[in-house]
Amino acid sequence: MAISSRLASHLRSGQVSRVVYGAIIGLALVLTMEAHPPSAAAAVGTLLATALAVALAELYSEMVGARARSSLGGSVEPLHAVVADTVAVGFGIAFPSVFFVAAVLNLVEDDTAFALAKWSGLGLIAAYGYVAARLSGAGTWGALLQAVSVALIATVLIVLKALVH
Repeated sequence: MAISSRLASHLRSGQVSRVVYGAIIGLALVLTMEAHPPSAAAAVGTLLATALAVALAELYSEMVGARARSSLGGSVEPLHAVVADTVAVGFGIAFPSVFFVAAVLNLVEDDTAFALAKWSGLGLIAAYGYVAARLSGAGTWGALLQAVSVALIATVLIVLKALVH
């Protein structure tokens, strides 16, 4: 699978797992908000505030862990790598806010923003699953199977949430 050097650099980093982790949190938050939909502006604020809070918690926990490891002679990641991973988590959480910004600007309806936010999270999780499988040597069908498998987790969450409400 031919990929650009920038994409390869991203995929080699710890950021992939952090973006997926953030996307899962963002998806769960969108599903929770959908039960009692706030205004689109409030949804943006909730997603951004959550992204900031989780990113800061991630940064703090990494700094505490680094201090403990270094005091015992262990290796410590450079600060720029920790910050990049932290930003990746925040990005994964905050990404769905773009759809709610579109709703604030009256480019889409609020219901459409919720649908786009849910399914884009699912798409992101599936896309990373596919790319990871291809890069690990799986053929196209095997990679699609892996992408579908990881996407099923998010799909089940979306369907269960829809059935409950």
